[in-house]
Amino acid sequence: MLIRRMASPMLAMPRFAKRVLALSVDASLCVLTVWLAFYLRLGEWVALSGSAFLAVVVSLILALPIFIVSGFYRAIFRYSGWPALVTVTKAAVVYGLLYAALFTAIGVTGIPRTVGIIQPILLLMFVGASRAFARVWLGDLYQSQMQRAARPKVLIYGAGSAGRQLASAMANSHELRAVGFLDDDFRLHGSVVNGLRIYSPADLSALVISLGVTDVLLAMPTASRYRRNEILSQMLAAQVSVRTLPSMMDLAQGKVSTSDLRELDIEDLLGREAVTPNHILLSKNIAGKVVLVTGAGGSIGSELCRQIVQLAPASLLLVEQSEFALYDLHQELSNKLAVLDHAGISLVPLLASVRDAERMQEIMSTWKPYTVYHAAAYKHVPMVEHNPAEGIKNNVLGTLTAALAAAEQGVSEFVLISTDKAVRPTNIMGASKRLAEMVLQSLSAEPALRFTTRFSMVRFGNVLDSSGSVVPKFRQQIKDGGPITLTHADVTRYFMTIPEAAQLVIQAGAMAKGGDVFVLDMGQPVRIHDLARRMIELTGLSVRDENDPQGDIAITITGLRPGEKLYEELLIGDNPEKTVHPRIMKAHEEFLPWPLLTEKLAALRLALEVNDVAVVRLMLQQLVSGYEPSGEIVDWVHMEQESSVDLASAAY
Repeated sequence: MLIRRMASPMLAMPRFAKRVLALSVDASLCVLTVWLAFYLRLGEWVALSGSAFLAVVVSLILALPIFIVSGFYRAIFRYSGWPALVTVTKAAVVYGLLYAALFTAIGVTGIPRTVGIIQPILLLMFVGASRAFARVWLGDLYQSQMQRAARPKVLIYGAGSAGRQLASAMANSHELRAVGFLDDDFRLHGSVVNGLRIYSPADLSALVISLGVTDVLLAMPTASRYRRNEILSQMLAAQVSVRTLPSMMDLAQGKVSTSDLRELDIEDLLGREAVTPNHILLSKNIAGKVVLVTGAGGSIGSELCRQIVQLAPASLLLVEQSEFALYDLHQELSNKLAVLDHAGISLVPLLASVRDAERMQEIMSTWKPYTVYHAAAYKHVPMVEHNPAEGIKNNVLGTLTAALAAAEQGVSEFVLISTDKAVRPTNIMGASKRLAEMVLQSLSAEPALRFTTRFSMVRFGNVLDSSGSVVPKFRQQIKDGGPITLTHADVTRYFMTIPEAAQLVIQAGAMAKGGDVFVLDMGQPVRIHDLARRMIELTGLSVRDENDPQGDIAITITGLRPGEKLYEELLIGDNPEKTVHPRIMKAHEEFLPWPLLTEKLAALRLALEVNDVAVVRLMLQQLVSGYEPSGEIVDWVHMEQESSVDLASAAY
């Protein structure tokens, strides 16, 4: 143990001192091996004087220069493995030839000739053994210190309890090395905690250079997102990567560890402070009831299912037309139920299209769901613009099919997941979603139908990290080294986290009286160019533009895609009504009476069957208030047919 404790001071010595020490050890070994060589030859110990002293002097004069030239002392403690043994052997051979040539071949009076052979062999063994000992004694500790020094250096923002626990955990981390704290409390600046100095956040840029800092770890689990935004704004100029600890709720069980760290996601910046959900509203239409979710494998549908299983329904029916998405979700929820110990919940994965009336009737008549959340839809604007007939069939006729099946089977609650693109749409997707809303409004308002089902719809904007959204796309482009592609410098969108949106959908549906159009409060819209820039800067990189031509990631403007709007809206009118929930409003918007809408939908269905896109767009303009197509028809089939006609005409 004493030898082990001596290792650290040894490694801490200056390089010159280490070289002098190693040289002294080798010189001592030269003296020792000459003395041993005489003993092995004569069978008795001799005094190192006279001729024996000459043998020692010659050994030192020959060995040390050869060892120096061979590079024994360039890297003292790294040079102790197999390469070191090879180097020692080569140097010892050269030394042995010269030493043996003098004392064995030529001979010196008073020195036995065999000493010229025995001593070089002993020297090779002893020097080799010394290097092996150095490797055993110092090698592991040296490698550990080298690896520690090579680890990315980080500062911990927050010298509180979480920060101190994180620093302690990082003492044994093989990934990161803490070199100090940042804290807002000026009274702590200059203090030392756990061997780490506390600095002012204002000094971050200088610390990045002086300490070689690459990352900042936010150890402020109780800080609000607003406060995190302020901190991030201070750190952007320093060009460091930022990671964070989860919330205190996530850390309530157990101590803080480095595995708790995660990349500071964009939702930490765009997401608002969560409003405590109303558990009465959450459970009202779910707890102990049969619940069906269409489009269960999608971004919103899958999150709805995750929220629903926590509310203990009797059964959850997963309706999805994508086999892989359904399988993946079913596996995830099955594992989740095992953890929650909700063995009584029946989880039923059902392959089905909402456009298949027989299949939807079959499912609903078999399980008699109490609540249906209709999330099945085609939502990608350019994709639907290029395939308008399929988009309308799925979004409008699929909604009508699912709604009629639900009504005929006595479903109590039917909630449609809608979109802000339904407001004054410029694209087929938005127009189809508004028409789907009108279908439910009209069904709900028609007394002759005598349906007991309460139809409602919940309208909101983009959700972070949904399939096809800009956030995962930008994240991948940054990982690939850029550029980030942006359709227009002034595009703005509303954003909300997927879990918040799903919770609000469930609570809004629980307030429905029939025909309600609920609108979620999305906060302030976000400029997508600013979002892209912030995502680049959060990774510690810089934006390549006119102000910084040498930046890391460029932002390229590609032009608006078919049907894309610069700005999105949530309300058609300006008369939203407040509800009992601060984040949920109710809109009052016009719709066609059911008999008239039925006729219009029948005509629309005929136009869709023959893929007459021009007529379809004209009918949508007549049906959907504010729908103004933003460009020419870009349906792939239509354009290919037009191209074929033009080629045929040219041939004549």
